[in-house]
Amino acid sequence: MTSTRPLIFVTGNAKKLEEVRAILGNSFPFRLVNEKIDLPEYQGEADQVSRLKCEAAAELVKGPVIVEDTCLGFNALGGLPGPYIKWFLDKLKPAGLHKLLAGFEDKSAEAVCTFAFSSGDPKEEVLLFHGRTPGTIVEPRGDNNFGWDPCFMPKGFDKTYAELDGATKNSISHRYKALDALREYFTNEEGKTLLTKKLRIEENS
Repeated sequence: MTSTRPLIFVTGNAKKLEEVRAILGNSFPFRLVNEKIDLPEYQGEADQVSRLKCEAAAELVKGPVIVEDTCLGFNALGGLPGPYIKWFLDKLKPAGLHKLLAGFEDKSAEAVCTFAFSSGDPKEEVLLFHGRTPGTIVEPRGDNNFGWDPCFMPKGFDKTYAELDGATKNSISHRYKALDALREYFTNEEGKTLLTKKLRIEENS
């Protein structure tokens, strides 16, 4: 059963929050609360960006926090756009992302999700949880209301993320895999120990 302890999820995207809550269900030992925070736009490798964003968010909220970083890498482009997919999508939209690969035979891609967790203690390491889903970039199909979902067709399916029903997508997506790793960590002994330690700190502060 979900704890009453709040965990700030840094996002202003209502659709993303809905997905995350649906995936975690009632088995996650936190009550997820979203907060829109303007964080610096760091550059670099995905893991480095995730850590820096999480550290900055934890400093602002003064408590436990998670941030998400999503990458979409095209194999023909050496993994680009990668962590910069947000800006590519903003300018090109799903149809433009598909056109980027017009001159390449290889349309394969990989969606990567990284959730970074900080307990709020700057002395403790930021924990990273990854999820990866291979797929293909196709002409946009389905509802165009959530990022690049219309142009990404996960491997083993003949539908794009946007064409899949929510339950199916949430059982195979890169976000699901990262959240499943996050949830598993906090239900094992190491994660429970971290939570207990954090609670003692809060009670004595």
